[in-house]
Amino acid sequence: MTAVTLDLTAYRSAVTSHAQSLGLFGQVLDYEPVSAPGSGLTLAMWVARISPIPARSGLASVSARLELTGRILMPADTEPQGDIDLQVVAAVDGLLREYAGDFELGGLVAAVDLLGMHGAALAAQFGYTRFDSTTYRVATLTVPLIINDAWTEAP
Repeated sequence: MTAVTLDLTAYRSAVTSHAQSLGLFGQVLDYEPVSAPGSGLTLAMWVARISPIPARSGLASVSARLELTGRILMPADTEPQGDIDLQVVAAVDGLLREYAGDFELGGLVAAVDLLGMHGAALAAQFGYTRFDSTTYRVATLTVPLIINDAWTEAP
């Protein structure tokens, strides 16, 4: 049996394509920014962890859980400030709706782990972060992907 290669480029591209299709983000980055991303809504996506999982594996293969972290950022001094949370929550809602609606990412993965069957579920947590002298309102997303037959298991 030939195992699937963990093609991070394909997984990250599928996840960020959903974000771009929403038309909400001024920027969609496929890396964690180390400097201020600018004004408007930005989404950044990067790898958080990868691990084998006990379910969905064949007799000679191991399936994996690839967890991506996404971060939606918007400068906290954007006016009107009362609209910042509205825009960030709308972006989170749009992304979660997209991932739930295409939970196999077009057949690329077994599933986006919506309910956390193999770890943390698809989720978002809100807070603030600072780059340089700018404070950003952020939503940090957990985007867990289940990949069948990721590695060959040999005796």
